Amino acid sequence: MSEVMKAEQILGLLPHRYPFLLIDRVLELTDERVLCLKNVSFNEPYFQGHFPGVPVMPGVLQIEAMAQAGGILASRAVEFDPTTHVMLFMAIDAVKFRKAVTPGDQLHIEVVPLRKGKIFKMKGEIKVDGKVVSSAEFLAGLAEKSKVV
Repeated sequence: MSEVMKAEQILGLLPHRYPFLLIDRVLELTDERVLCLKNVSFNEPYFQGHFPGVPVMPGVLQIEAMAQAGGILASRAVEFDPTTHVMLFMAIDAVKFRKAVTPGDQLHIEVVPLRKGKIFKMKGEIKVDGKVVSSAEFLAGLAEKSKVV
């Protein structure tokens, strides 16, 4: 069965907070797929310096949005207590940026698992107006917060 999540539920699951929370809503969540939404506003803090006069969402933040969506997906597959655990990047591969993301764009972020377990392998894709703007494969693992620092 597919789930939908609004901001309050996302905040209860992910450790990220403004301005680094890059998921506005979960449109669909199953064991095999998550589809999230990010509305890109002119008020995003990174547009002030990236780039003045030509605002472009940094590619690394697009990858981070995929990772956050992946964290939501992984939380369905493993025992995950967001108060004591965090999902961390381990590797990023096959990254492609096809089109610039600019203010006013609405990102549809889809992540599917390629492998589940202690270490997840996932594939992410971001679309704007039905066209792929970026994609990547990545590894992420669950870690206890007390052991991260």
